[in-house]
Amino acid sequence: MLKQRLLTALVLAPVTLAGVFLLPLAGFELFVAVAMVLGAWEWSQLAGFERLSARLWFSAGLGALLGLCIVVKFWVPVQALMLLSVLFWLLALYWVVRYPRVGFWRTRGSRLGIGYLVLVSSWFALVELKRLDQGGVLILLLLLLVWASDIGAYISGKTWGRNKLAPHVSPGKTREGLWGGLFCCLLVGAVYGVSRELPLVQLVYLVVLSLCTGLASVLGDLFESLLKRHQGIKDSGCMLPGHGGVLDRIDSLTAAAPVFVLGLWLIA
Repeated sequence: MLKQRLLTALVLAPVTLAGVFLLPLAGFELFVAVAMVLGAWEWSQLAGFERLSARLWFSAGLGALLGLCIVVKFWVPVQALMLLSVLFWLLALYWVVRYPRVGFWRTRGSRLGIGYLVLVSSWFALVELKRLDQGGVLILLLLLLVWASDIGAYISGKTWGRNKLAPHVSPGKTREGLWGGLFCCLLVGAVYGVSRELPLVQLVYLVVLSLCTGLASVLGDLFESLLKRHQGIKDSGCMLPGHGGVLDRIDSLTAAAPVFVLGLWLIA
């Protein structure tokens, strides 16, 4: 399993970085849209749809919606969409904390609607980052924060983990792992800020934003775990050997990206 994970990561990382740094904006929009459509295919199963036709319709519907977004993106109130997304993730936090108590997310229609909101807002967040000056670097920073949160949590959890973080949702995650992941996010944000020679106030803000982004990435992972546990499945798919599905790789990013973008707008 570890060998498969490493080999898959060695392929995914260069492809992702090439998409971020080498593709023009139009190509990047399509690149991210493909990832989101693949995620939609897996999300349809988390929503409780098992028939092939229903899953295809959901995926095709998201693809058509993203195609429309590419055409009309300049007329979309992206800031309002990012705020709506962040508010949704606060609601998702409430659901994660209260699981397995009932919430309206349990209905298939609600989970499909949530999937569209999560995936479309993530697409807009990444595209907005790409449009900024040094957009590729900012996307890389976002990815590093997500990866740092994941890796730091894994190492800290394995080494010191004793207290469960969300035992009903993801029994393997610990509070010690959370603190380790957030510490790694703090280091990534601080190193980036110092390397950019940011003023002290902006440096402190960036560190705080890095911590918030790390927290959001954990929440994205936990919410997908909630849906998987509700459906009784281990992985969202099997497209990525050793890693599960595409959604298993981007679940943290879907929550972290809107938080990161909204935070950058506030600091600008």
